[in-house]
Parts: sequence; C-alpha cells; structure tokens
Amino acid sequence: MRRRPPPPSPVPFSPAAARAHRTGLGLTPEQVAAGMAAHGVRLLPTHVIGWESGEYRPDEAEFIALARALWCPPAQLMGTAPGSLRDFRVARELSQEQAARRIGITLRAYEQAELTGSWPGDPEQSYELARVLGLTLRAFARVTHRQDALEKCLRQCVDGRWQSQVKPVAKLVPLPRPLLEEVLAELQQDHVVPQHWGTATTPAAEQPPDLPPLERFWQLLSRHPTDLPV
Repeated sequence: MRRRPPPPSPVPFSPAAARAHRTGLGLTPEQVAAGMAAHGVRLLPTHVIGWESGEYRPDEAEFIALARALWCPPAQLMGTAPGSLRDFRVARELSQEQAARRIGITLRAYEQAELTGSWPGDPEQSYELARVLGLTLRAFARVTHRQDALEKCLRQCVDGRWQSQVKPVAKLVPLPRPLLEEVLAELQQDHVVPQHWGTATTPAAEQPPDLPPLERFWQLLSRHPTDLPV
C-alpha cells in the first residue's frame, strides 16, 4: 500500500496579530467572515473567534483570505519571519500551482521542493524562485538548504584559489558570473597575508572585519548592485 505524504505543517499564525488588526479596523468577527467570503472562503464567525483565541489555526486558503479581509500583508499575521519556501509563498498570496507556473517548473517539482526543503532548480530557475517569492539572496540560501554547501565553497576560496570556486558557487546562488568573480576575489584578498619582511602594516581602520567567510561574502556582495536584494 502506497504511503501518503505527511500533511503540511500549519501556516505560522499569530492570534494576537489577527485580533489586533481586526479591532484596529473596528470590524466584528461577522464582518471579517463576510469579507473572507468575498475572497472565496466561506465560514462562520466562530472560526474567526477560534483563530483569535488560538483554539485552532487557519489553513493556507483561509489564512490568505483572512489577510485580505483585514487589509494587511499575510506576513503581518504570521507573528514571525517566514522560515520556509511555503511560508514565503503564502506571504506572497500564491498557491503552489501559481508559484510553479511563474518560476517555470512542474507543479510536482515545486511540491517536492517545499516538502523536502531541497531546491533542484538550475541558476535561471533559482533566480525566478527568488524573484517570485520575494527572497533575498541570504533567505534563498537558507530556505533551500544551500547555506552549508555555500559556506564550504567560500572556505575553500579563502584557503585556496578563488577561481576554482566560481562555478560551484554559481550553482548555489543565482548571481552573474562576473559579479561572483569580483566578490570571490575580494573575499580571498581579505585573507592574504603579506609574504615579505618589511611589509608595511595595514592600518586598523583599513583592515577587513574578522567575520566568517559566509557573512563576509554577504557583506562584500551588498556593496555591489544586484538584481536580487542581498
């Protein structure tokens, strides 16, 4: 017998935020329920009360309709920053099918990415994923579980030749190759130790900050213009 995939975890939801938005607008639970019905989700006012009390939580469609009825971005009802592909997608008010179509991959491939947290896309699809879901490059690396592999490449860049890491890093982060080459060269230069006696000491104000390679990479990258926010 074929096993069913586990049900998705509930959408992050803050009862206090939902209640604050509703009372701030001067709406009753009945009015919120009516507003949600206008967005295709019909339920009783007791559901709204139950969400606000924490008795139960809305599913994806209910969550998006609730945010629309309360005239607020969905992320404001999460109570925490989006932490997964699913969270970012819901924050953009997209279904899995809509996200997959805009990114340019099959629905099944996108569903698997959300289920496993592993992103199989090529650099072009990775760029579209970040653009469609509104991901910063940091968030992209984090929610696709590529951060460890990226950090390993950057450490090898610091310890060896940066040129050998351009191709591996380009597969992990959707950035143009010329920009990657420039940033990786800067990263390695941070860690070059003068090899000759009598070399003048670099003034403290000009020395690069003592940061882990991954954090320094993001810092250096943020100094350059990029299509996607860092």
